[in-house]
Amino acid sequence: MASSSSMAATLSWSSSLFHSFGGNVNENVKLLDKRSVLLVFAQKKAKKTRKIILKGDVKDLGKKGQLLEVKAGFYRNFLHPMGKAQIVTPILLKEMKMEDERIEAEKKRVKEEAQQLALIFETVGAFKVKRKGGKGKQIFGSVTAQDLVDIIKAQLQRDVDKKIVSLPEIRETGEYIAELKLHSEVTARVRLNVYAN
Repeated sequence: MASSSSMAATLSWSSSLFHSFGGNVNENVKLLDKRSVLLVFAQKKAKKTRKIILKGDVKDLGKKGQLLEVKAGFYRNFLHPMGKAQIVTPILLKEMKMEDERIEAEKKRVKEEAQQLALIFETVGAFKVKRKGGKGKQIFGSVTAQDLVDIIKAQLQRDVDKKIVSLPEIRETGEYIAELKLHSEVTARVRLNVYAN
């Protein structure tokens, strides 16, 4: 009984509302159904984000070329005006993929060159280093990375940076192994024969 009276009150209220706007009671029932559906959608706030690609490094966000999802306001107010990001498009994704492939091919080529150079260094045999002798096996001074770089340039006509050369401390005659870090994944081991004259 109470439910029928509340429904009648709702209908009478909505019918009076519709009569003031020129509607009828049948439209009233349709509107109630639509309004209840709209209320469900209105309760949930939509997330406003944008998929972007960074054009440069952004502190506390990411590095150049990184794909990110950021809030629309952050992109609109900071990243876009500063020229630090752009919206992701299919064409842009294709360009990024091609650039990544080009970079990977370049890395592979550099690594292969380093492996070939390592093979040359390891097949040469021992590099001979002559030093002034002292008592027994002692030599005056020591053999440095620069000495090895000079010997490699003289014998193989290859320029090598002394920063990539790793030598044990050499203060006596004998055979030693030096390492040349030609690439992050390629290290050549070179033999050195140190003798006194």
